[in-house]
Amino acid sequence: MKSKKVGIIGVGAVGATAAYTLSMMGTCHEIILFDIVPGVAKGKAIDIAQASYYAPQGTIVNAVENLEDVKDCDIVVITAGVPRKDGMTREDLLLINAKIIKDVTTTIMQNSPETIIISVSNPLDVMTYVISQITKWDRNRIIGMAGALDGARMAYQIQKKTGYSARQTGSLVIGDHGENMIPLPQKVSVGDIPLVDLISKEDMLDIIDKTKNGGAQIVKELGTSGYYAPGRAIAHMVEAILNDSKTIVASSTILDGEYGYKDVCVGVPVVLGANGVEQIIELNLDDELKTKFDQSVKSIQDGINILKDNKFL
Repeated sequence: MKSKKVGIIGVGAVGATAAYTLSMMGTCHEIILFDIVPGVAKGKAIDIAQASYYAPQGTIVNAVENLEDVKDCDIVVITAGVPRKDGMTREDLLLINAKIIKDVTTTIMQNSPETIIISVSNPLDVMTYVISQITKWDRNRIIGMAGALDGARMAYQIQKKTGYSARQTGSLVIGDHGENMIPLPQKVSVGDIPLVDLISKEDMLDIIDKTKNGGAQIVKELGTSGYYAPGRAIAHMVEAILNDSKTIVASSTILDGEYGYKDVCVGVPVVLGANGVEQIIELNLDDELKTKFDQSVKSIQDGINILKDNKFL
């Protein structure tokens, strides 16, 4: 039986937490870490490998010094990129990260030609589109991690309102992984009970607002963005693919007519299995939600257009 191998490119807080989580879950046989900063991947690989001694199932965790050595992977997770800094425009950030993603993706194509790519780098939907355009692979193999994280943040807010276990709470957030995301608490249930039957409309609006600002709240308190929830969200997606579990997870994926759009990456509910995105689920959106979805797609398209205007795509 073929061993399950996952590569993680970019081993900052998010990438390292994803690797640690996967090793604790015993989801894969081997994890390969790479980071552009010398020593970071090796040091974290040693630390995670030592921690995995206490995991239910052993996982081999290795680091490589050259990106070309991240090879023959079933899944490659890309977290590489730079955060926006003072004085940096959105266009600057897009062009810098797109260049990084292009270089990384080209190398992945050469060394893991059969892999599925999970994109985590920001701006997420645009970078996922860049990967799709560079690889020209079937769209099921390019997936952006968005709704898995935003949905968990929404479930947390629902738990805070109801006091009921978040583990039995549905999670559904669509649209872009940014300020135009669309949390849909009105479409989920707690256990078998629709949330609309459990809380007021005011509480529903508060959940939506706090979900959209979930990342900003962590930055305010911590001084940096969160990494435990993103790392676990990545692991959730990896597990769904490697175990062929047919799990519904909102993810950024290329649309080809669904929701009335083509040639753009945006977060929608998908079924994750051995082939990556095995199905795109089309929700019935009322006029208000359709307008919000249109705005979300436009914000992503604006980013794509910046890259096209700069002759990157």
